[in-house]
Amino acid sequence: MNITRRQMIASSSLALGSLALGGAWGCTATKTARRTLPLRNGKLQILQVGVGGTIAPADREQLLAHPGIALVGICDVDSDALAKVSHEHPSAFTCVDWREAFAKHADKFDGVVVCTPDHNHAVIMSTAMAANKHVYGQKPLVQQLSEVALMDNAVRARPDLVTQVGNQRMGPPARQHAVDILRRGLLGKAIEAHVWIDGPPDDGNFYFYYGGLKDPSPPPANLNWPLWLGSAQDAPFREGLGPVRWRSSWDYGTGQLGDWCTHLLDVLVFAYDLGSPFAVAAQTRYPSDFYHALHVESVVSYHGGGTRFANPVFPVHYCDKAQAPSRAALGLPPGDFGGIGTLVVCEEGVLCVGSDGPLQVWRDGQEVDWTKLPGQRAIVERNHWHSWVDAIHGKPDAFVQSPFSAAVRMAEAGLLCSKAARFPGKELRWDRPSLSFTNCEEATRTIVRREYRTGFEPPQFA
Repeated sequence: MNITRRQMIASSSLALGSLALGGAWGCTATKTARRTLPLRNGKLQILQVGVGGTIAPADREQLLAHPGIALVGICDVDSDALAKVSHEHPSAFTCVDWREAFAKHADKFDGVVVCTPDHNHAVIMSTAMAANKHVYGQKPLVQQLSEVALMDNAVRARPDLVTQVGNQRMGPPARQHAVDILRRGLLGKAIEAHVWIDGPPDDGNFYFYYGGLKDPSPPPANLNWPLWLGSAQDAPFREGLGPVRWRSSWDYGTGQLGDWCTHLLDVLVFAYDLGSPFAVAAQTRYPSDFYHALHVESVVSYHGGGTRFANPVFPVHYCDKAQAPSRAALGLPPGDFGGIGTLVVCEEGVLCVGSDGPLQVWRDGQEVDWTKLPGQRAIVERNHWHSWVDAIHGKPDAFVQSPFSAAVRMAEAGLLCSKAARFPGKELRWDRPSLSFTNCEEATRTIVRREYRTGFEPPQFA
C-alpha cells in the first residue's frame, strides 16, 4: 500500500540525507550558488504561491523550521486557505493572483515556493526565475513537453539562482545509496531499468479521479476558478476536478506516471546523467480523451554505450498499477517487489529500491548485503528543504538534491510515457531540439504543447 505524502514527510523529516560532497552526482546536483539579492536581516524572504491543498502546508512547515528563512508573502486562489494562513502569519502580504505579487511586491522577497496544480508550475516558476528569484517548486517541474525547453532555457539564463524541485523521497539514505552504487559501476554496466508505481485507482480517491466527466457546475464560493485555471484555457468547473482531484485530468495534471516520475526516475537520472530519450512507446487498456490513461505499460529509450551502459540503447520500462517485472525472468528467487520500485539490471547484478527504501541487490540470483559492496561513498544526512535554504545562504557544505537542471529530465521522461498513451502501440521518435515526434505529426500537434491563456504566457529566455 502506498503511503501518503504527509506520512512520508512526517517520517522522513527525522532522518533526511544527501550524498556527501565532492561531485558525487557530477553536474546533476548544485552545491552552492551566488546570491543575486542581499538577504534582509540575514534571512531568505519567501513568497509562497499555493498555501493550502495537500503538500503546501508541509513544505511551509519544513522551510520555516530553518532559522534563516522568513515568510513575507502568501498567495492562493482559495480564500479560505488564504485567510487561515494569513491568520497564522499576519505580517505577510496576501494576494489571490500570483502576478500581483510580482507586479507590486517583488522587492519584498528573494525566493518563491510554488505549490500549485501542475498546469501552472512552469509558468510561475519561470516567471520567478526571470525576476531573479530562487525557486523551490513542487513536482513535476512541467506539465507540457514544450515546457522542458522553457525550464532548460531558464536554468541556463539564470545560473546563479538556487532551484530545487519537491523531491523529499531522495532524502532517506536508501535511494542515495542506490545512486552511489550505480554511478560508481559497482554492479557493472547497466542493461535496462524497470520502474513502477502502484496507482492510480480505477475510479478515484483524494488525489486522482476517474469517475466520469461531470456536468459543469458553479465552483465553490471560496475558489476563484478563473485564477485556478491560470495559464490554461477557459473551461467550466466540474465536480471531481478542482480543487484537488485534478491530477488525473489531461488539461491540468500529468497522470500517475507524470505525478510520480520525480520520485522514481531520479535514481536513473542521477546515476547515469540521463539526457533526453529518443523514443517512447506505450500500451494502455483504458485510453481517454479527458483523463490520462490507466493501466499504462511504457518504455522510453536512451542512447547508451560508453562506460556506463552495456548496449547502444538503454531502455527504461515505466508502468502504473504495480506492474512490476517478472522475478523469474530476471533470474531472481520468488518474492514480492512491492507496489513501488526502481530496478536496474546490470551486467553483474540487479538493484531494486523502493520510493523511500528498502534497497536490495542480487548477484547470480542470490541477494547480497549491499552495504559490503566496496568503494561506496559515505552518506551525510541532510534536510531536503533546508539544503535549498543553506545553498542560498552560501554555506560551503550546502547540497541541493534535485535542482531544476536534473528535475526537468525526470519530468520529460515521465511526460513522454504518460502522453504517449494517447497513441497506444505506436512507437514515437522524440526529437528534443525541435520539440517534435519525427515520425508522427499528429502527436507533435496534440501532445507536445498547449496554448496559454492571454495574460498568463511564460517569459522567454534568450
